[in-house]
Amino acid sequence: MSAIRLLVLGAVRQHGRAHGYQVRNDLEYWGAHEWSNGKPGSIYHALKQMAKQGLLLAHEVAPSTVGGPPRVEYEVTERGEEEYLALLREALTSYDQKPDVLSAALGLMVDLPRAEVVELLGRRIAAIERWRASVLEYYDPARGPEQFQHIGEIMNFWLHSADGGAEWTRGLIARIESGAYSFAGEGAPFVGVLGEGETNPYATGEHHPGDRR
Repeated sequence: MSAIRLLVLGAVRQHGRAHGYQVRNDLEYWGAHEWSNGKPGSIYHALKQMAKQGLLLAHEVAPSTVGGPPRVEYEVTERGEEEYLALLREALTSYDQKPDVLSAALGLMVDLPRAEVVELLGRRIAAIERWRASVLEYYDPARGPEQFQHIGEIMNFWLHSADGGAEWTRGLIARIESGAYSFAGEGAPFVGVLGEGETNPYATGEHHPGDRR
């Protein structure tokens, strides 16, 4: 799964309707350019591709404030909403997602109901436990990694990663069940995007040909 696809859909969805530079600005505000492939080129490409796929609806509006051709604003279509929620659910459930995909899902999980997020994270723990059990079919932790020479360190790493991932997920579930955060259906939705003209303290300032303010 592409973290950019999930992030871009999430940003546009929070705005309701947004142009490419706004989406880029939001992802930089979230720090996604540091922990994902959230570079300007990838963001603008994702917007255009998802518009072609019918996940986003593109609107041509007035020319940008810096001149040039009309600016394009995007909004999530019904298909795009289905895709977004499917990607978000998959990212929270799967144990083998890349860190950037899981990070994106954590930043957007409040778009789902609290009970559903708890249930999805429970599935994630179950998947981790199945993976751990499959490693134990070949690797005996009591004998240590040396049983397979240095290659055993790979399986030792897998086990420790599985244990750490499961422990972290249980902690997150406990926090959510205790009432942390505000999820879908629990009042005004969380707004994590920048308003029009709002200064982004984390902007990179890097110019890209796709920027049209």
